[in-house]
Amino acid sequence: MLAIVALLAAAGFLYQNISEARDRRFNAMPGRRVNVGSDGSPMYMHINCTGEGTPTVVLDSGLGDSFVSWQKVQPQIAKFARVCSYDRAGIGYSDASPRPRTSKVIAEELNSLLHNAGISPPYILVGHSMGGYDVRVFASLYRSEVVGMVLVDASHPDQEKRLPVELSGMEASWLREAEFLEFAMPLGVPRLLGLCDENPRVRAAECNFHTAREGVKEMKAFPESAAEAAASGLLGDLPLVVLSHDPDRPSADLPADLVKPTNDAWEKMQEEMAHLSTRGKQVIARNSGHYIQMDRPDVVIDAVRNVADQTRAPQVVTPAKP
Repeated sequence: MLAIVALLAAAGFLYQNISEARDRRFNAMPGRRVNVGSDGSPMYMHINCTGEGTPTVVLDSGLGDSFVSWQKVQPQIAKFARVCSYDRAGIGYSDASPRPRTSKVIAEELNSLLHNAGISPPYILVGHSMGGYDVRVFASLYRSEVVGMVLVDASHPDQEKRLPVELSGMEASWLREAEFLEFAMPLGVPRLLGLCDENPRVRAAECNFHTAREGVKEMKAFPESAAEAAASGLLGDLPLVVLSHDPDRPSADLPADLVKPTNDAWEKMQEEMAHLSTRGKQVIARNSGHYIQMDRPDVVIDAVRNVADQTRAPQVVTPAKP
C-alpha cells in the first residue's frame, strides 16, 4: 500500500510539473521580472506595462489573483494611458517574499517594484477586492506619488464586523478549501479535479503551488491588512471612483437567507468608501458580480479614464481680491 501511495504521489507530481511547464510554454509571460531584493538577496517580481503617457495606472488584483485578472481591462486603458499590472510576491510569475503578506508590506514591495523598474510617479491606483486595502495603504505611505484612485468592489476594513456573523463559518470553510489546494497542488490533484481555471493564461499563471500557498498567506493576514487600511486615513481631495457590483448579482456561494443582509451591509460600506475623498463618487456596475473587471470591463475603463482626465485637467486658480 505504501508503495502504491508513493507511486501515485510521484505520478501526480510529474503530471503537475509537466502540465505547468506546458501551460507556460504555450502562454508566455508578458512584461518582465524585476529584482526588488535587498541585502544582496535577489527577489524578482513580475510587472507588465503597456501604453504611454502620464500618470501611470497601476492595477492591483484581489486576494490570490494574478495580473491576468485585468486581461479585459489593460489593453483598452493602454489606448489612453500607460498601465501596469503586476503579480504580488509569491503570486503568478513573482518570487515569494520572506516578509508577512500584509497590505503594508505589499505596498512597500510594490513601491520598490515600480521604482526599480523605472516606472516613475505620478500613479493612479486601481485596487480590486483585497487590492483595495493595498492601494489605500500605498497612498498613505507615498501620498506625493499618487494622483488618483479607483476601488473595484473593494474590501472595507470593517466588513468582518458588519457582514452577517454566519459568514464567519463560511470564511473558515473557504480557508480550509484554500489550504487543501495548497497541500494538493504539488500532486496535481486540483488539475485532475478540474479546479484550475479553463482559461489557459490564468492556468499558466495561477495553477501552481507557490500561488496557492501565497493565497493562503494573504487570507490569514487579511485581518491585519484590514486594520492597516483602516489606519490609512482619508484621501483629501484625491480623485476617487468607487465601483460596486450589482446588488442583483450576489455571490453564488451565499445561502438564500444571507443574500439580502450581506448585500445591504456591503452597499452601505461601498457608499462610505466614496466619502474617503471630497472628490469621491460611487458607480454601481449593473449586471456585474464581484469581478467587475471581468463582467463589465467597460465600467472599469470609464472610471480610470474619468480619474485620468481629472488629473490632467488644468487647475483653475481664483485670483486674489485687490
